[in-house]
Amino acid sequence: MSSITANLQAVRRRIESAAGAAGRPAQSVRLIAVSKTFAPTAVRDAAQAGQRDFGENYAQEGVEKIRELRSLGLIWHYIGPIQSNKTRPIAEHFDWVHSIDRAKIAARLSEARDAGLPELQVCIQVNVSGEASKSGVAPQEVARLAKHLAGFSRLKLRGLMAVPEPTPDVALQRRRFIELRELRDRLNREGFAMDTLSMGMSADLEAAIAEGATMVRVGTAIFGERKSE
Repeated sequence: MSSITANLQAVRRRIESAAGAAGRPAQSVRLIAVSKTFAPTAVRDAAQAGQRDFGENYAQEGVEKIRELRSLGLIWHYIGPIQSNKTRPIAEHFDWVHSIDRAKIAARLSEARDAGLPELQVCIQVNVSGEASKSGVAPQEVARLAKHLAGFSRLKLRGLMAVPEPTPDVALQRRRFIELRELRDRLNREGFAMDTLSMGMSADLEAAIAEGATMVRVGTAIFGERKSE
């Protein structure tokens, strides 16, 4: 058994345990294996162990892997900051985009999405911890951006994503995730139909699942420490 296979099994056990503690089926949590900076061989190993969803932070690197591994039928999630000049390759190759925080970027993604492809599944990234260095729209601006996204024919708004500040304080972890969940629920009461909360990573996935995460983005716990960025 490869180390990636063993790591995947361990992460799945964590998800199952956390979901069970929250009174949820494990199947309600979708695992995204974050493969940024790792070679296509690592993705192949994970795919052979049954993993189907993969996350990438860098457009060029991600597109190269998608092209090389196309025969595996994987689902690709773009989860990093989006530069305007990278919207076309992202729209042409990825299935999901989790990190929309500007109407301009949403418009460019919609324009670049080929009509022969399914709608691009998207989430709005929210800066729930208010960090100046962190991407994401402020919570009070999410409704306005969501209304913009609803008007783009090639995008399907699925939910919200957040990358809160790292902290070992479980109570603080949960407060950040509660804020995202409550924001999603409030938007749904206003007429949106969001079913996705993309939140939780290697160090805090239990807290995220406890507060309703439907997708967790796990890299280190599957592939190991990154040697470079």
